[in-house]
Amino acid sequence: MAAAGGWSRAGGRRRRGRAAAAEESAGLRAVREARDDLLSSGFWAASAGAVRAPLAAGTDPPARCICYGLGPFSGCAVSRAQLAFLLLLLQELRVPPGRCWLFDPAFSEREVALLGQLGLSVLPHNEEGKHSLEGSATLFYMVHCGKALYNNLLWRNWATGTLAKMVIVGNSFKGIEERVVSRILQRDYSYIAKVLKGTEEVALPAHPRYLDTFNDTSVHWFPLQKLEELPPEVWECVEEPTYQECEDLEIIRKEEGPAAAPC
Repeated sequence: MAAAGGWSRAGGRRRRGRAAAAEESAGLRAVREARDDLLSSGFWAASAGAVRAPLAAGTDPPARCICYGLGPFSGCAVSRAQLAFLLLLLQELRVPPGRCWLFDPAFSEREVALLGQLGLSVLPHNEEGKHSLEGSATLFYMVHCGKALYNNLLWRNWATGTLAKMVIVGNSFKGIEERVVSRILQRDYSYIAKVLKGTEEVALPAHPRYLDTFNDTSVHWFPLQKLEELPPEVWECVEEPTYQECEDLEIIRKEEGPAAAPC
């Protein structure tokens, strides 16, 4: 009976192992198919100009990449297409996958494993967007993230020489300026408000197949000359954002549990 029980457990482990391997294989295949769709649809080719714009303007090539808010890509076609675009972006900008870190509290253990299979890494904790460049030119991939994440990222790197080494692919700053009441923007998202005149932005093209995937998405960079032309008082206040009066924060705090993004 003991031997039989042992064989039963071992057999169960083998079956679970085969099932997990099959799931990983299917997940990788789905990501490859999403990448192929981006290429065959022409969307990636049409996006090339926007992707290369910061380098053409003299911004340092990114040495690494941070991705926030990708979402549950194993079960969401929109998130999967965004992951496929990220992989093409890394290849285009010659950022090794091993130099790309992601975080989303919605990631499952299976998705973390899949990212590892792709050569990517997951950040160990929720930074709330407060990631320091630490001197390295960095690409931030933050499609459809909440405004507080962008604001926190800018705050953490609030210096001309640091911002000039940053490229952000994410929600259009121009769109944020147009949609958010000026008083609210300056009160709750002051770093976005202050950097607007120091920002260059090129929108990704509209494509009927990817209207929900990359709508309102732009490539942003911060030329040193434009930053240095901003008034000196812009750089004097560097208080950490608290969002005490913000009614719709659009960010998951460290103490909050994971919540899968709608798809």
